[in-house]
Amino acid sequence: METVKLYTLSTCIHCKRLKEFMNKLNVQYDFIDVDLLKGEERTKVVDEIKKLNPSCTFPTMKIGDEVIVGFDESKLKKALKIS
Repeated sequence: METVKLYTLSTCIHCKRLKEFMNKLNVQYDFIDVDLLKGEERTKVVDEIKKLNPSCTFPTMKIGDEVIVGFDESKLKKALKIS
């Protein structure tokens, strides 16, 4: 399976729904709650997100080389190759 990375906010309802969805499907993923980062670490992660999603909106997800912005079950299932 492709590497899955989520960029989220701890207070974002769509981000919480995304994590619940991924857990329900038993998908292994790494995530970063960007709003909980401080200083240089936060700046570095925000720069990383802007390369993937120039609007820097949340959630932003990277599955392999594919980037998905927002919580869209059908796009996620397609990217994860789940029917």
